[in-house]
Amino acid sequence: MSFSFEIIKKCEEVDNEGLARAPLARAGIIHTPHGDIKTPAFITVGTKATVKALTIEQVQSLVGAQCVLANTYHLYLQPGDDMVAKHGGFAKMMQWGKRQQIIGGQTIGKFELMPTFTDSGGFQVFSLGQAMGHGVSKIATSKEISEGEAKSKGQLKREEKENSTTHEKLAKIDDDGVTFKSIHDGSMHRFTPEKSMQIQHNLGADMFFAFDECTSPLAPIKYQREAIERTHAWAKRSLDEHQRLGVSSATGEMQALFGVVQGGSYEELRKESAQVLGAMDFDGYGIGGSFTKEDMGTAVKWVCEILPENKPRHLLGIGEPLDILLGIENGIDTFDCVAPTRIARNGALYTKDGRINITNSKYKEDMSPISDDETWYTHNYTKAYLSHLFTSDEMLAATLASIHNLKFLTTLCEDARKHLIAGTFQNFKDTFTRGYYKN
Repeated sequence: MSFSFEIIKKCEEVDNEGLARAPLARAGIIHTPHGDIKTPAFITVGTKATVKALTIEQVQSLVGAQCVLANTYHLYLQPGDDMVAKHGGFAKMMQWGKRQQIIGGQTIGKFELMPTFTDSGGFQVFSLGQAMGHGVSKIATSKEISEGEAKSKGQLKREEKENSTTHEKLAKIDDDGVTFKSIHDGSMHRFTPEKSMQIQHNLGADMFFAFDECTSPLAPIKYQREAIERTHAWAKRSLDEHQRLGVSSATGEMQALFGVVQGGSYEELRKESAQVLGAMDFDGYGIGGSFTKEDMGTAVKWVCEILPENKPRHLLGIGEPLDILLGIENGIDTFDCVAPTRIARNGALYTKDGRINITNSKYKEDMSPISDDETWYTHNYTKAYLSHLFTSDEMLAATLASIHNLKFLTTLCEDARKHLIAGTFQNFKDTFTRGYYKN
């Protein structure tokens, strides 16, 4: 089966004046060689071909994930993309697929792989390079960006300069690619667009991304301009190499390549990047890089108004509930983020009333269920029990919290899809937002 995307229902809701409220929002289906993804959808991250603290059975049956995304950079370093290819791709290696059923002692059906993504390794250019040592994430406030621009003009303290210079040696960017040190042993490695494509062909994901440069939200517009020009050149080279390689060396099947739109928080750069990449023959598009926190939804809208409507759009590394809803409202189909499992391991849980920290003393004797939804696995356990597990440093704590958070974001996207189809998305979004952010 080849890759394709179809739109099932566009949002047709209007305001009191008859104006469209979210004309870019849509419910769809991504068809892949290994199954369909009903969109909007949250894609569970399995960085090293494993979802931390969970088994595949838990990710499928308890979370209800439709797809997983693995990290090119990490799998390249360990165990190596050649080893992954020997398994038939990372999905087969981690056994991400539909299980055989054993009925009456007989095996019914066969093991079937499920949909997968890999990123390009480009985010490591950001996290190990320009952003390292600055405490910077993908999203910053306008004030932080202004301060970052001031610092870039020479107002950094001498100590900060020395710190950033030391850290930035982990990854050096040039127009051909990026040279970096392994986080494991300090050995030197180099990614180019061609190398990223070769690695991702070995990893064998159904969908993967062109090599790009993810910039810091604190980078000034001059550098953002240089970065998108580099990203556009790398996109063309990625596309050429993907076409030269043909089918995946791991699976023997054709993969879908997504271009990645960059441009930071600058409207002119975002729109230019969407126009340039939208004219290239990609199978879909990722929206990457950094955003202004106040205007993330607006920045996504700039891009989605330009990108081809008949191709899927993925928002890279965004997992805050409101950001997901704003993304859906402005035309995004799929999302991925490590946040739900990362914060879970530290005791933070998503709830309909907002985020809580289960290690807070008030939960020690809280006999209410972790989840209010009786169909969720975590409804079976009390907050007091989960608090005890964290206090006792029990491994099950991270497992239950991770199941809960992944289920929360997976369900959020599923509910958004239902309301898009029913024509009630905006009411759903408004109701959810009032409840989640009331405090």
